[in-house]
Amino acid sequence: RESLRFSCFEVRGSAAARHRTPGPNRVSRKNDSRLVPRPDDGKARVIEHRRMPHAPSRQRSTNAWLAITGLLLLSALPIIGGVVRLSEVPAVAGSRPLASSVAAVAHIVAMTVYCLLGAFQFSPALRGRRRWHRTAGRVLIPVGFVAALGAAWLAVFFSGPPDQLPLAMVRLVFASAMLVFLALGTAAVIRRAFVMHGDWMARAYAIGVGNGTQSLVVILWTVPLGEVDAWGETWLVATGTLITVFVAELLIRRRAARRRVAAPAETALVS
Repeated sequence: RESLRFSCFEVRGSAAARHRTPGPNRVSRKNDSRLVPRPDDGKARVIEHRRMPHAPSRQRSTNAWLAITGLLLLSALPIIGGVVRLSEVPAVAGSRPLASSVAAVAHIVAMTVYCLLGAFQFSPALRGRRRWHRTAGRVLIPVGFVAALGAAWLAVFFSGPPDQLPLAMVRLVFASAMLVFLALGTAAVIRRAFVMHGDWMARAYAIGVGNGTQSLVVILWTVPLGEVDAWGETWLVATGTLITVFVAELLIRRRAARRRVAAPAETALVS
């Protein structure tokens, strides 16, 4: 008989196909191998395919909700501080311009919504619902811009004690970076570059939720070592935000590495 020439393809489908005895060009579910006649000489060769390890969906869901819970708890610290500051706005309204009071209120309210709603964007189950994800994104991007612009306004038109001016400049740097990340994330989603959009939005959210890390770092430092001066507070605030940004960047790079590993494997399965 003439030797048949087959192309390498993956057998999918019915239960009958799965129960057949593995033969030429069929997949053995036991060892995930197949015999494929070569197109040049007709000799059969065995192609091995390694199965990619997949974490159980229940474990992924549990890890995602643990991360969301942690972000919500981390956001609770600056939210409580923001509520306290909101109660103080009427008392200090006469000692500073009206625009600064409006910027302070807008910043606190917008940052609260941004931190709380943004935490749920890290849920794979909710992110898979495109309608919910898009609706939440259309809320998060504007309130993120309002929160960052409010922080930048308060830093540029700073009217507090002179020794706290360096702290205001640190906040201005992070607010400017958040504005840039939000702009890049918005431009990416307009181009339908969804992976880049997710990365830039994660960086912006890291700066937003970094207010909670700042509070945590200040508490962990001052409780055992005592109060710090204005310069010490500036360094602690900068350190807290940089920690959050560093962790976010590690997660982004780890996701990119997983995509690079998964891409060749998926190509091999369909080639």
